[in-house]
Amino acid sequence: MTMQRRTALQGCAALAVASLLGCDMGGGQKFAGMDMSGSEQGRDFAPLRDVSGRPRSIADFAGKVVVVFFGYVQCPDVCPTTLQELVDAKALLGGQGSRLQGVFITVDPERDTPEVLKAYTEAFSPDIVGLTGTEEEIAAVARAFKVFYKKVPGREPGSYTMDHSAGMYMYDPHGKLRVYHRYGQGAQALAQDAKILLGA
Repeated sequence: MTMQRRTALQGCAALAVASLLGCDMGGGQKFAGMDMSGSEQGRDFAPLRDVSGRPRSIADFAGKVVVVFFGYVQCPDVCPTTLQELVDAKALLGGQGSRLQGVFITVDPERDTPEVLKAYTEAFSPDIVGLTGTEEEIAAVARAFKVFYKKVPGREPGSYTMDHSAGMYMYDPHGKLRVYHRYGQGAQALAQDAKILLGA
């Protein structure tokens, strides 16, 4: 699936859900992303583990706005762009930046060993938590988030890339999924919604 097609499909899905849920927060505040308040998907990312082997769940980050993103280390464009947007959003939040928590879930556990995942996330920020698990565990969590990913064979024998959904899921400080950001919305939009959630 090409980047253009993936983005188009995500845009259509976003518009469809937004028309059902709306984005008005009341009091004149509106999310820049798509309001997912009350959604049943993506309730948690347990039983995935961080790079030290510790099981993690959304409850570990109580009091923070958590941003979850699925990807893989060898991703040429979407993943590094998204992680940099997260870093930039933390900077835009100033003193509240420490309350914006990034969680990067690999969809390529075969190559993204804990050591590789650690080096990759720390290259963007030491605060970003990388998560992995067995192929079955990752597949189950991806289904819960309605995230698509697929291995695509490369030109060389044994080589491959990963097609995957591109978007970020934002949780409020109480661990509830609240907002979905499409790929490319930018750091400013992410910071804007983080401010709304931190004040909720």
